[in-house]
Amino acid sequence: MAPPNLNTFRLYQLWKGNNKFLCGGRLVFGPDAASLFLTSFLIGGPAITFCIKMLLMMATDPSRDPGIIPRNSHPPEMDESMDMTSTSMEWVNNRLSNFKLPRTKDVFVNGYSVKVKFCDTCLLYRPPRASHCSICNNCVQKFDHHCPWVGQCIGLRNYPFFICFISSSTMLCLYVFVFSWINIIRQQGPLWSVLSNDIISLSLIIYCFIAVWFVGGLTVFHFYLISTNQTTYENFRYRYDKKENPFRRGCLQNFKEVFVSDIPPSAVNFREWVAPEEISSDSVRSVSMNEHNTLRGSKEKFDLEMGGDKLGKEGTKLPAILQNLNFNDDDHDDDLKRKGNTDGGVATFDPYNGLSNHHDLQHKIMNAGSTLHEQPTR
Repeated sequence: MAPPNLNTFRLYQLWKGNNKFLCGGRLVFGPDAASLFLTSFLIGGPAITFCIKMLLMMATDPSRDPGIIPRNSHPPEMDESMDMTSTSMEWVNNRLSNFKLPRTKDVFVNGYSVKVKFCDTCLLYRPPRASHCSICNNCVQKFDHHCPWVGQCIGLRNYPFFICFISSSTMLCLYVFVFSWINIIRQQGPLWSVLSNDIISLSLIIYCFIAVWFVGGLTVFHFYLISTNQTTYENFRYRYDKKENPFRRGCLQNFKEVFVSDIPPSAVNFREWVAPEEISSDSVRSVSMNEHNTLRGSKEKFDLEMGGDKLGKEGTKLPAILQNLNFNDDDHDDDLKRKGNTDGGVATFDPYNGLSNHHDLQHKIMNAGSTLHEQPTR
């Protein structure tokens, strides 16, 4: 902007004080403005050093995965699979190893019985609280959910960072929303006129108002999950509605577990040097296992057909009257789990009939026999 005439100057150019001006009088400093450079160095130096340190640590850290569990190239051995008590009547038929693995097992966590499942894709029994992500196709420790907004599973190793992300996003939305309104209020004139003239502030107000309900609600929900030591996956499945949560340690300890506890090292080194043949052979073996697995749902018939012979316990031939019986009674299994025995309250597993005693089996045989006798003769 040109001066009105040749004999006029900017006020800062004629200022009588000891101030120093920069950027055409837009920045005003005292006579000791040089100390600002020292202050900037004291703040920026440690910050830059910290960033460099983090970059060096990233070079040595194998990965920042959510807690992916490495896959097995073959299913667990039989003796390993029987280390934990099983009450499941569902079996994984491993034809390559000529034995069957129980679909689920019972392990004890803090004195409570927790059921773990066998993963057909990863060929392993998932640890407690782990689950298989259908999008990433991996088993993840303490699986919370798969977040499409960050394109990643949220699990044991990145959950604290996810909480910081949504919390800071909520604070940012509130900050922009409040100060956009302050910017509107400071302007003179009718409110609607000011809003129509300040489209940017109006757009930010509308956007932040909508966004804060999503990120803010998500933040509040996850703080509730942390206080009760649940994951999103567990909460949506109502896993702890009717029984005690074995992982709950009190509100304060639950928060410490998330924000203070050390993050465990990664179980998979994705930067490790491997031969393509090793990965290919493992993949082919895994696909072959999935093709040969005989999976029995909870409502399917209990069929022990192997090699053309229907076998029971100790090679005994299973009677034809038993071949169409449904032994997978979920309510009955739950009753057995509640009654249990003296060994931790878990029913003893019998591979022949899956029941803790043979009276229930005899009862089923008698019912089936009476049904056959009632059939009309033709």
